[in-house]
Amino acid sequence: MWGSALLGETPADVGIGLERLWTGATIITAIRTIGSAAVAAWAIHDRSLTLLVVALAIYWVGDILDGTWARLRGCETRIGAVLDIFCDRFNAAAFYFGLVWLQPELAPAVFVYLAEFMVVDSFLSLAFLAWPIRSPNYFYVVDRQIWLWNWSKPAKAVNSALFAVLLLVTGWMWLGLAIAVALLAVKCWSAARLLRIGIPVPTVAADGPPGSPHVG
Repeated sequence: MWGSALLGETPADVGIGLERLWTGATIITAIRTIGSAAVAAWAIHDRSLTLLVVALAIYWVGDILDGTWARLRGCETRIGAVLDIFCDRFNAAAFYFGLVWLQPELAPAVFVYLAEFMVVDSFLSLAFLAWPIRSPNYFYVVDRQIWLWNWSKPAKAVNSALFAVLLLVTGWMWLGLAIAVALLAVKCWSAARLLRIGIPVPTVAADGPPGSPHVG
């Protein structure tokens, strides 16, 4: 059993439900993604830091809303989780490329952060698909340490908000670079731990038709 028994969870608590593309949560994801990207493009066109901050706020508020809606309305899906992961990175990239366009002196810190968030963190976030859980939010049933450092509420706040807020408030590139390097180190440690645990490889179920997936 993939760790759930140790934490008092059952597959029904965290496992896969009815998969569908359009739910209230994915509609919110689509709206916030388009809205944030559009405002970010407007901000870059007008060279407006204020509009860029508005784009960031739309992204963050929408990201909170779609997750909250999914949990409260019982419409969490793996499709929605993957879309959320991709859309987060698109919105983050739009904001940070706009920030570098307006304040190029911040580029070293921003590019290290984007390497962490768009590459290493993307790999970690999508790894949940190898287990029968709905999203990275439930990764504690696989490995509590990886979940604690990446998808617990404090970890999400640090990874998403701390870097951006400090850059906007202080404008100190070296501080931002130090934070980005620290985040990259945490993500690399998490990836190494994940690889030591091992990612399950789908196999053909003995009692299913050819090609039917089965996680061993």
